[in-house]
Amino acid sequence: MPTTLDDDPTVPPDVRVVRYDVGEPVPDDALDADALVLWGNGPEQTADAARRLTRLRWVQTLAAGPDAALAAGFDPDVVLTSGRGLHDGPVAEHTLALILAAARRLPDLVRAQDEHRWAGELGGMQDTRPGQAFRTLDGARVLIWGFGSIAARLAPLLAALGAQVTGVATTAGDRHGFPVISTFDLPDELPLTDVLVSLLPATPQTRHAVDAGVLSLLPRHAWVVNVGRGATLDEAALLVALREDLLAGAALDVFDTEPLPADSPLWDEPRLLISPHAAGGRPIGAGELITANLSAFLSGGKLRNVVER
Repeated sequence: MPTTLDDDPTVPPDVRVVRYDVGEPVPDDALDADALVLWGNGPEQTADAARRLTRLRWVQTLAAGPDAALAAGFDPDVVLTSGRGLHDGPVAEHTLALILAAARRLPDLVRAQDEHRWAGELGGMQDTRPGQAFRTLDGARVLIWGFGSIAARLAPLLAALGAQVTGVATTAGDRHGFPVISTFDLPDELPLTDVLVSLLPATPQTRHAVDAGVLSLLPRHAWVVNVGRGATLDEAALLVALREDLLAGAALDVFDTEPLPADSPLWDEPRLLISPHAAGGRPIGAGELITANLSAFLSGGKLRNVVER
């Protein structure tokens, strides 16, 4: 178990626990481990663990998305379980903050404050008519692409502030009390959207799913918010859309390359709000999940959040 884990699980007395530093190779006295918990591990350290821990039978990552663990090269026979559900509250909260920052023009207000300038254009009477500009969630149409457990926490928060929330998933239907369309219906829904929120996971099928074609269907006043995975958004296409005034703005918490390089043109785009993969970072209930999965692992039962490979 990594030293980055604060929420200690309940471990039977006959199970030996070795704490390891995620910034260092797994210690030699843990190379016979049957199970490995990942949280905050870098790609090189994770790949090193995949090579050296040859007796592994189960890997528990506390990240919501298992893409980093999948890329590490663990043996296909090793059961991989994710931290799905542990980050729902924090990510929903951060996403709401980004959306409200966009609606209330907080980045512009901060810039004006830095300049000691009274930004009268951002105060006083404002046009809040739905479909004309995104200035409020009241009456706004929010489209959430990737309608899983995080969206289930986020959608009611948006609805409480008056937003009309629609989900996008592989199959259409109703989920958690909200309408969900399939990706085939996106071309009809995007032109009516004020805010497109991407919660998509990183898979070969979702790479650059939010591309130039998708962005071109959004109205000019729309905002794009990505809190899923950076690989799902075509950043070059987003820059073109912003610079050509085809979109009002974007708020990104995840990027194709992280940390975002200092020379990335994204930094200098005034209508783009950047946060450093800060939406999650707090796996709430991690100890309980590890305890439950460890019990199932030891008894031969069914583990939670098993990742299909």
